[in-house]
Amino acid sequence: MLKSVLIANRGEIACRIARTAKALGMRTIAVYSDADAKSLHVQVCDEAHHIGAAPPRESYLVAEKIIAVAKKAGADCVHPGYGFLSENAAFAEACAAAGLVFVGPPPNAIRAMGLKDAAKALMEKAGVPVVPGYHGERQEPTFLKQKAYEIGYPVLIKAVAGGGGKGMRRVDKHADFDDALEGAMREAQGAFGDNRVLIEKYVLSPRHVEIQVFGDNYGNAVHLNERDCSLQRRHQKVIEESPAPGMSPQVRDAMGRAAVAAAKAVGYSGAGTVEFIADGAGALRADGFWFMEMNTRLQVEHPVTEMVTGLDLVEWQFRVASGEKLPLEQKDIRLNGHAVEARLYAEDPERGFVPSTGRVIALELPQREGVRIDAGVAAGMDVTPYYDPMIAKVIAHAPTRTEALDRLADVMDHTAVAGPRTNAAFLSAICKHPEFRAEKFDTGFIERHMEDLGAVPRAKDTAAVAAGAARLFARETTALHERARRVSTELHSPWSATDAFSFSGDRKTSIALIADGERIRADISYPQRAKAVATISVDGAAAASDAHVIDHGRDVYVLRGGRQFVVHIEDPAIDADHGGGDGAIKAPMHGKLLALFVNDGDTVDKGARVAVIEAMKMEHTLTAPIAGTVRVLNGNVGAQVAEGTGLVQIEAAT
Repeated sequence: MLKSVLIANRGEIACRIARTAKALGMRTIAVYSDADAKSLHVQVCDEAHHIGAAPPRESYLVAEKIIAVAKKAGADCVHPGYGFLSENAAFAEACAAAGLVFVGPPPNAIRAMGLKDAAKALMEKAGVPVVPGYHGERQEPTFLKQKAYEIGYPVLIKAVAGGGGKGMRRVDKHADFDDALEGAMREAQGAFGDNRVLIEKYVLSPRHVEIQVFGDNYGNAVHLNERDCSLQRRHQKVIEESPAPGMSPQVRDAMGRAAVAAAKAVGYSGAGTVEFIADGAGALRADGFWFMEMNTRLQVEHPVTEMVTGLDLVEWQFRVASGEKLPLEQKDIRLNGHAVEARLYAEDPERGFVPSTGRVIALELPQREGVRIDAGVAAGMDVTPYYDPMIAKVIAHAPTRTEALDRLADVMDHTAVAGPRTNAAFLSAICKHPEFRAEKFDTGFIERHMEDLGAVPRAKDTAAVAAGAARLFARETTALHERARRVSTELHSPWSATDAFSFSGDRKTSIALIADGERIRADISYPQRAKAVATISVDGAAAASDAHVIDHGRDVYVLRGGRQFVVHIEDPAIDADHGGGDGAIKAPMHGKLLALFVNDGDTVDKGARVAVIEAMKMEHTLTAPIAGTVRVLNGNVGAQVAEGTGLVQIEAAT
């Protein structure tokens, strides 16, 4: 067995790899950027080394720096995790040249599967069913548009390199193709340094089902059954589960044999995932699935496979990399119960899922029977704009799918994250949705049910805001009592009394609050009896008893039902309104101003594209909130902009 490992990654996957490595008696070596100096993965490893500035291209993507640290630290091997350099054949070769074992597949296998067009051609030769489409070399926009027309809409534009939903666009109409192609190519270039794309037929009512495969260096390969990853938003996975709902033994066997054939076709070793698109219009069929791509690395969702098989996939990776044969044969791999994984992200579903950065003031992830939590962030740490905004993966395992969903929903309902907003309420709503629980879903489920899932602008929870007001009032009252006590001790004045005694019945007043940037008033009612407790309400709603309130400076963070509200008492000197009115377009998150589609003096219609912000490796399009004349406030395309920065003002026509 290898004795030491450098983990060339960060966040929850680095922590997860370190956990197994330590269990195997290995010395663990972390690397970190400027932004990650105090991160959790740095703390859990035996030693840690700085590798550069926060942007990945200056740290985690610089192979030379990582290999230099590995050699200096005396590492036996390098585990790349997922993302970053995990599917970089040149990095795998550089590790070998430096005398380091790369914990992953051979470089030739990475190359064979790394480009989707070449991979599909290879799979066709191996007899694996492939989605119809254009996978050739020609990239002229007019040619690709013609191919899309020939294939028939809807089509899917996909980056030739990479994955994770980046550089991918669904196109339903011929007239929309040009804009979609431009966006896909630009995003692919930014994410992978390669703007080439392919065009595929979009399967209606698609299910995304993938097979976990494993190979060793002796020609052996097995599959560890399937995961259903159909719950997606913008082609990024949200919920994953195993086994796939509606999967029969016959279809599992056919899909598993196809996946193993794909792995053997490239001489695969280590962990990999063969991803299929399946026709979800009815029952899953042995002739109704097609190869999409192969991910030549560990997957984010690998814990669901571990939960239902009882196996440690990272341990298998280390054993194969150490030269051992696969621990089990196909006949020995079993399925036990059902597992569901949710990705808890620092993002705001009510504002289009924009990433939510900043300091994590508090973090409470409930421990439950049958629940595993893989976290990469702890209280006091920062969610930065440089990396994926995942806080943790939560995996629930139970004898049945219904019980697993119940357990996962319960954890999401009782998760408390103060600081960045999260998708906890959204994830809980998915787990409870009657159609999802009835196994009536495909990859378009989330887009069809955004309102049901709370992923639209919603009214404030006034009962939660009232709970925040109650905490603020209690805090102010305590301070007032203390000041009055000191005064009364010195003056013995009856006018220094601080109770609510009144000769004229109940007394009412109000305090001005700022709740999530909006002015709001809380009503306070003092009963006539001097010792009675004041009651506080907002818009008639009393303070919620189930709200979780956290003090932080002049603010209180109120958490209820997976939602967060930040409340403080208004201070006119601090809370002056500097907004730009209804026509203001501001950066919704910290990121790069990637494109600006308007100039000073232009006239635009409501909903017109105005700008594109890139954050967390994804593009976010900003549109005009009203029709009118454009005034550009910040036109520095390519520059970083902070959340809330004014970019464009639309002046309504008079």
